[in-house]
Amino acid sequence: MDNTMGRNEHDRFHKEFAERIDAENTRQNRRIELLESSLNHINDLTVSVEKMAVNMANMLEELKKQGDRLEKLEEEPIETGRQIKIAVITSVAGTVVGAVVTAVLMLL
Repeated sequence: MDNTMGRNEHDRFHKEFAERIDAENTRQNRRIELLESSLNHINDLTVSVEKMAVNMANMLEELKKQGDRLEKLEEEPIETGRQIKIAVITSVAGTVVGAVVTAVLMLL
């Protein structure tokens, strides 16, 4: 039994093998292109997320500043009320002391 291939059979086998290798290379190249595309999308998303994180940090800082300003504005009426109370108490005390001093002087 002769297991040797003829020249035509060998060429046909070699041609089919080369075609299968080319087809596999084409499939692998397509897979690599898809992976590269996916990687580019992931990189774009990563950059976008990083930008969002920076923007959110800036917004948080601005909110803190606004909170501080709002707190000062809310304290302002309280402080004004305290000043009014002190002024009224001082005026009443001054009036009472003045009346007492006047009364004492009139008695003398």
